[in-house]
Amino acid sequence: MATDNVLAHKVAGRVNLPEFGVRAVIELLDDGATVPFISRYRKDRTGALTEVDVRAIESALAAVRALEDRKDFVRKAISDAGAMTDELLLRIDEADTMTAVEDIYAPYKPKRRTRATAAREKGLEPLARIIMAGKGDPRHSARRFVKPGDVADEDEALQGARDIMAEWASESTRLRNAVRRALRRKASLKCSPVKGEEDALADSPFAGYASFTTPLHRCSSHQYLAVRRAESQGLLRVKYVFPAGDDTVGEVVKLFVPAKANEECAAIISEAAEDAYKRLLLPGAETDISAELKEKSDTVAIDIFADTLRQLLLAPPLLGKRVLAFDPGFRSGCKVAALDAQGNLLYDCVIYPHPPQRAEEESAATVAVIIRRCKPDVVAIGNGTASRETEAFIRRNKLFDPAKVFIVSESGASVYSASELAAKELPGKDITVRGTVSIGRRLIDPLAELIKIDPKSIGVGQYQHDVDQSRLKDALDYTVLSCVNAVGVNLNTASERLLSYVSGIGPQLAANIVAYRTANGDFASRNELKKVKRLGEKAFEQSAGFLRITGGRNPLDNTGIHPESYGVVEAMARHLGVKVTDLPGNGPLLDRFDIAGLVSQGIGGKETIADIIAELRKPGRDPRTETDTAAFVPSVSDISELAAGMEVDGIVENITAFGAFVHLGIKDKGLIHISQLSDRRVASVGEVLKIGQLVRARVLDVDLKRHRISLSLRK
Repeated sequence: MATDNVLAHKVAGRVNLPEFGVRAVIELLDDGATVPFISRYRKDRTGALTEVDVRAIESALAAVRALEDRKDFVRKAISDAGAMTDELLLRIDEADTMTAVEDIYAPYKPKRRTRATAAREKGLEPLARIIMAGKGDPRHSARRFVKPGDVADEDEALQGARDIMAEWASESTRLRNAVRRALRRKASLKCSPVKGEEDALADSPFAGYASFTTPLHRCSSHQYLAVRRAESQGLLRVKYVFPAGDDTVGEVVKLFVPAKANEECAAIISEAAEDAYKRLLLPGAETDISAELKEKSDTVAIDIFADTLRQLLLAPPLLGKRVLAFDPGFRSGCKVAALDAQGNLLYDCVIYPHPPQRAEEESAATVAVIIRRCKPDVVAIGNGTASRETEAFIRRNKLFDPAKVFIVSESGASVYSASELAAKELPGKDITVRGTVSIGRRLIDPLAELIKIDPKSIGVGQYQHDVDQSRLKDALDYTVLSCVNAVGVNLNTASERLLSYVSGIGPQLAANIVAYRTANGDFASRNELKKVKRLGEKAFEQSAGFLRITGGRNPLDNTGIHPESYGVVEAMARHLGVKVTDLPGNGPLLDRFDIAGLVSQGIGGKETIADIIAELRKPGRDPRTETDTAAFVPSVSDISELAAGMEVDGIVENITAFGAFVHLGIKDKGLIHISQLSDRRVASVGEVLKIGQLVRARVLDVDLKRHRISLSLRK
């Protein structure tokens, strides 16, 4: 295992960050610190590395340690086999990828029974070595290895030698790398329909891949994941093909045949190399390249999913607003729930304004009474079936200001409504009411509500079930953790689930905090956290700065300033001859601080003081409220109303590598392909669009049969 300094050096090389900062992050991580804590409260120690930097170091550290663990295993395995040499030891030490380590280990790895195994059992390995030496007459040498009942004749002996040499070729790092390089550089991925599945493919989402061909180095993430899924469903046959006239096999032969081999030996070695290429090297390289493409595609898809989830979780809330929520429907009616500003259910019912009941007048009267009694500030309508019709019903009957009617994504609401958490939060209410409440709460505080749902059920991302599930879970869990801590959590109102995502807390401590709060009332200060069962000094250190107390004894408890820095704030206040209570929100007073001067006096570190001043400028402010929130008013009610050339309003609902899906207020989503985002070329959808963004797009094409709508933002 690498020493701490060597480990820091290797990680720093991977992430291209200063080694001193990387070393500090590794030490903090190993001491149990979280990424949000390190990036927020240990800037002076890390050199102000950002959360993105710290997360990259954490990921690289895990990869380097996994590589070092594998190296340790390989060293031991080769040593136990009595085959370790100084040269091998050096190659293992210098290997910087898992592939390089596995290439070194390949000749020594326990093997399943092969043709080469059988040849060795017949005693033919010495013959293979004689031929590889490149001298003498191979056939004459082979006669010495003929054994009645074991090796029938020279031809069988030579074939056995070829099998052994083919295995040597397949274990050659040089040849394995050559074939992999050739595939990466020259090969194309080619698709064709599975025989008998042409019609099924034509009716599937993968119809466009029926004759798809692209160079491997140009194959995008979504393309590769799409063809893999179609292949797994038995619709596509996928293979790697070299261009006509390619002579990669000739290059392999040239590399394998010793330069001084005579003509007879070279011919047999060439045959062995060709056999190794077709039977072992090429299939092995294709497997390796497939794994590389899959890993890269997974990385892109997971990154997009995580970024989209972050946008969704950090959508601006409507804090302090009372909501009237609708879960629209036709035959089953529209579920209605009135919520107070904290998301508590005040009243619920079902109305039937749409076909087949068409009780619009009665429904309007019911809603009017609810509005009069519960006094909602805004309306939230789920974006599922009958969403557009419900919005039109409210507008037609003049029940509410259209500018305050919001269309809210329903994705995952049914998952929440059927959960134990929902039953605990809304006891005695059926799942339809719980789902409606969830829709309304998403408008009040998207982050607090959406964390109750498995991120994979929220309705964003691409090919989420095709990517590495462990990596996906890790990325999404981290994204939720990052968002919760970026916003901060009200210690006296946060749910158990929300508290569990605070740095250093987790599910058990979250439950203990809620239990303490229930038994003792609201927390009066952050320090009171230390009275919570099993919440020790380490958990307090990691969590306290991310927890807020509004109206508590200490105004600093409602900021992102960590309690460990309260002494610094007091020293800063004394420096100006004022009280700590004079500082929060007092811009002119805060402008008087000279950071360099405070640092020179030993009051605190540069980054810590700068962050303290920034927090004092906006005490208690939710960073999400700095983004505008606007209601979406659909301009169409059915796909049949759409025609090429017309313009429609929509709201961005999901972002993928190939484009953005837009909710138009109807059942079918529109797709803005990445090529239609702008008149200029863009590298990613995220350059132009964000989740929840209102757009006005031009209709390019409407496929009524497939319910596909193509949109464009280009002029």
